[in-house]
Amino acid sequence: MDFALSQEQEAIQEMARRFAEDELAPNAAAWDEEKYFPVDVIKKTAALGLAGIYTRDDVGGSGLGRLDAALIFEALSAGCTSTAAYLSIHNMCSWMIDRFGDDALREKYCPRLTSMEMVASYCLTEPGSGSDAAALKTKAVRDGDDYVLNGSKAFISGAGVSDLYVVMVRTGGEGPKGISTVLVEKDTPGLSFGAQERKMGWNSQPTAIVNFEDCRIPVANRVGAEGEGFKFAMMGLDGGRLNIAACSLGTAGAALKAALDYANERIAFGKRLNQQQALQFKLADMATELEAARVMLYQAAWKLDNKTPDATRHCAMAKRFVTDIGFKVVNDALQIHGGYGYLKDYPLERMLRDVRVHQILEGTNEIMRVIVARDLLKDYQGRG
Repeated sequence: MDFALSQEQEAIQEMARRFAEDELAPNAAAWDEEKYFPVDVIKKTAALGLAGIYTRDDVGGSGLGRLDAALIFEALSAGCTSTAAYLSIHNMCSWMIDRFGDDALREKYCPRLTSMEMVASYCLTEPGSGSDAAALKTKAVRDGDDYVLNGSKAFISGAGVSDLYVVMVRTGGEGPKGISTVLVEKDTPGLSFGAQERKMGWNSQPTAIVNFEDCRIPVANRVGAEGEGFKFAMMGLDGGRLNIAACSLGTAGAALKAALDYANERIAFGKRLNQQQALQFKLADMATELEAARVMLYQAAWKLDNKTPDATRHCAMAKRFVTDIGFKVVNDALQIHGGYGYLKDYPLERMLRDVRVHQILEGTNEIMRVIVARDLLKDYQGRG
């Protein structure tokens, strides 16, 4: 058991950290305030190999693993949580096409995604199906060599701006086995977008409903076989959960650093805050909780890389634990700042708004408990 990062992983981590410090952190507050989607900055990540982190290198990807990705998103989110999270979504899309698409689809789209000639959005959730994803209603009806799509997707990051949409649709009967995955390009007739959602956080990326009204796409744009889409979605979510947990971890790490700096400067009752034992204990707990979260996240990523039988369970455990701890640590850091933490002059309130959604998306933390409990109890089913 070796807990040390390799030299390559340390270099990857440092590269992402520098990008966050140079390109993300100086702009994060303005992007949040102005609700600006920094596609220009996001596209710079392609030159660093961050637009296809775990996409294969024959189509322009970096061919890295899930632990490498966790290190990257942890570092990037310290600069801007919301922008790092969008990059995670783009990577899920390029990976899904690379992993499950045929050669024609891989060659058509993956090089354009890994170079960020195209940016992508992932469309699973619907207005009437969130946690119960297998109940989705968006239909794709076969018509010769085409599918005709009708339905809507909700809470789609990048909606209206992204060039490509990876969409889960119903091509068969009810339940998960009737779901397939298709690709829809931005300018396809019948594709439209709702108004931008007014959100608590994640303001540096657009979010809207995606509508399909007699939207015709070629059958060749299907990823994999009919009926395999739900399996692809669930496999994608294992990695997505690790990435979003990493975004919580990195943001919370930045919040802890801000709290340490503030506690060293602020004077109360005749001495610095970091000389007050109550605050020392709070800081110690924050650091301890973050370290526990980091170990759990890295272990889950290692399990997914190594395809262990319990990888899905550990991805769910890590997503639940790390996002809960991340929110708590950011909230504690805000509390240490007192009234100043509540002001937009400081980054804590933005960090808090941004990490809150991590306990909801990629499967709510309640659903993570369902996944873990189901796996724990599977050997007891059918016993009297």
